[in-house]
Amino acid sequence: MKIEVLFPEIANLYGDLMNVKYLEDCIPDAEIIHTSLQMKPRFVDEEVDLVYMGTTTEQGQLLALEKLMPYRDVILKRIEEGGNYLITGNAMELFGRRIEEDGKLVSECLNIFPGIAKRSSINRFNSLFVGKFYPGKDERAGNEDGPITIVGFKSQFGHTFGESSDTELDPMGMMEAKRGPGLNRYAKCEGIRINNFMATYVIGPLLVLNPPFTKWLIQEKLGVPIEKMAFEEAAMDCYENRVAQYEDPNTGIYYWGGTNERWT
Repeated sequence: MKIEVLFPEIANLYGDLMNVKYLEDCIPDAEIIHTSLQMKPRFVDEEVDLVYMGTTTEQGQLLALEKLMPYRDVILKRIEEGGNYLITGNAMELFGRRIEEDGKLVSECLNIFPGIAKRSSINRFNSLFVGKFYPGKDERAGNEDGPITIVGFKSQFGHTFGESSDTELDPMGMMEAKRGPGLNRYAKCEGIRINNFMATYVIGPLLVLNPPFTKWLIQEKLGVPIEKMAFEEAAMDCYENRVAQYEDPNTGIYYWGGTNERWT
């Protein structure tokens, strides 16, 4: 079992690296590969069971893009073959088509999915989030497995849009947004899911806050049968309490930094 963590020296905001620590606690025998900006990613030349990257700064995005761009075709091939990728926070934007700021091009991106990240550095968006993740392949048509509730946070300067409409990427969504916006203010879905590539703005850290999703990822995608998650009782107690709190309509959920606009 190999889990590769991309660029942990820069992709480490909001405690995102605890996603990997929790996987390590749940799968003690896993080999955790920390790939720095000075190293060639291991997934290029060998089989890696999961590639993970977390949130970084805007400057960090450009550094990571410079490193990943030569391997764009390898990444696309790995995704087409069913390779597992989990990308959280603004790292998701690197895999879209391009990043813009205030209507001006910042950088072309990997173009794994046709998303355009549009950001404004004076308006940070903060939000709680509740979504429904459907494990099955045909989740948007309904699936007998039923959804897993996902909770977490968002703290970002950018949102992702389709080339021609705000909701164009909904069919590619990782999960259905129930409270809190999706990829953008108008989208119904949050994140992107292509085969076993999953990317989402949701932080928290995602895996620590959502043990049912983490257990599904470990068992169904990484193929590791586990009877009990690390710290399962405490993790589930916190998860159930958080779901109840975030689903409560009296819990305020949205805030645009730099403005007086607040959504409830």
